Amino acid sequence: MFAYILRRLGWALLVLLGVTFITFSIFYLLPPGDPALRFVGKQPTPQSIALVRHNLGLDRPFYVQYAKFLKAIVLGDKYGWPGLGYSYDSSIPIRHKILEKAPRTLSLIAGASIIWLVTGVLIGVVSAIRRRTIVDRLAMGFALFGISAPVFWLGLMALFIFWYKLNLTAGTGYTPIADNPEQWASHLILPWIVLALLFAAIYARMVRGNLLDAMGEDFIRTARAKGLSERRVIFRHGLRASLAPIVTMFGLDIALLVGGAVITESVFNLDGLGFMAVDSVFRQDLPATLGVVLVATFAVVIMNLVVDIIYAFLDPRVRYG
Repeated sequence: MFAYILRRLGWALLVLLGVTFITFSIFYLLPPGDPALRFVGKQPTPQSIALVRHNLGLDRPFYVQYAKFLKAIVLGDKYGWPGLGYSYDSSIPIRHKILEKAPRTLSLIAGASIIWLVTGVLIGVVSAIRRRTIVDRLAMGFALFGISAPVFWLGLMALFIFWYKLNLTAGTGYTPIADNPEQWASHLILPWIVLALLFAAIYARMVRGNLLDAMGEDFIRTARAKGLSERRVIFRHGLRASLAPIVTMFGLDIALLVGGAVITESVFNLDGLGFMAVDSVFRQDLPATLGVVLVATFAVVIMNLVVDIIYAFLDPRVRYG
């Protein structure tokens, strides 16, 4: 297992290197505009543009710029480690911006993931046990609604009903948990539920299908023949066998939301990493874009590794040499 983890970490470094190279290439080799223009005022001259390009290192060959970027990541820069430079738009160090916005996104993901995992698995199990009953139909109706309803519409409706009309939550924005835990939860409860609804619906359908397939396998018939209770057959054998794909989905969903929850963050004005990524792309802010891409890629790679390790415990047939 230890050797396998070391191999996966080696591949993770290659993936990070490849993603940064592609992102760096897109922004520097196929740019829609010159980043130097934002530093030279409203009436730039060729001399001032050339001076800014020289100060930013944009006049150097591509491979020199990329090597300097990698060196800063590995060794750090004057703003700390890892060295991600500063924003072309606000001149704020990217490291500081990520550390400021990451708690917002991570708080959103943590709460929503717990809700969608518990809700999705429970609904899927109940639907599979009560197959072709009114409970099953209601559960699948919920799943269809959750998959079909747009996140931005759900978010706006939730704000209109529970904040504007009923005044039950704190509305949009974000309060750090260290400042006021109650306000932190009040601001995040609606984003948690709205984001979780889509994933809970998908998980419910997946768990239902997997559990129904597992209940028809030979090992389930063997467990019943041994005289085990139906509850133990379902939860100890059937559900455990059907959770392996769910683990994969759960790990990747969490990782992808690190930089991909932009719609939820925008509707509820959370201003997290997803919003930062989209905003930096539109502003042609390469350092900010690369910073978010690195964080999101690292999250995907690490969650993939964690999922593979958990697989070995869920499925005895899986072993890593």
